[in-house]
Amino acid sequence: MDATDRELIALLQEDATSAYAALGKAVGLSAGAAHERVRKLRERGVIRRTTVDVDPAALGRGVLAFVMVESSAWMGESAEAFAAIPEIQEAHVIAGTASVLVKVRTATTEQLQDVLRRLYAIEGVSGTQATVSLETFFERPVSPLDTPLGT
Repeated sequence: MDATDRELIALLQEDATSAYAALGKAVGLSAGAAHERVRKLRERGVIRRTTVDVDPAALGRGVLAFVMVESSAWMGESAEAFAAIPEIQEAHVIAGTASVLVKVRTATTEQLQDVLRRLYAIEGVSGTQATVSLETFFERPVSPLDTPLGT
């Protein structure tokens, strides 16, 4: 991946609906060349998907919590059980006193409590510690422009 690929990715992260002509112009390529580079980035799995960034509160999911999940066993094979809980946006196996860190969005704290109950139903889960976010200053994607070339 070269500097042009990284610039294309950064532009697409800002607006995934950008026309190939506009992308090409911004990086000094023709529309066709920009399209071909983006196609190759998709094929290689660098661009995993194209999506829309929606305000969670506008969809009734204004409560954000991060939950540390403690376990009595290795949780590395439990991905499907976590994914089966639709309020969980992300789940990460972590090092430390907890085994898994999950990002949860719900409409109410009562719904968050229900998610915690469902987490306890996952085999091996022995405890949870939830931290509710009061405000999000910012969220950002990984910037391809801050990554060393050759990576």
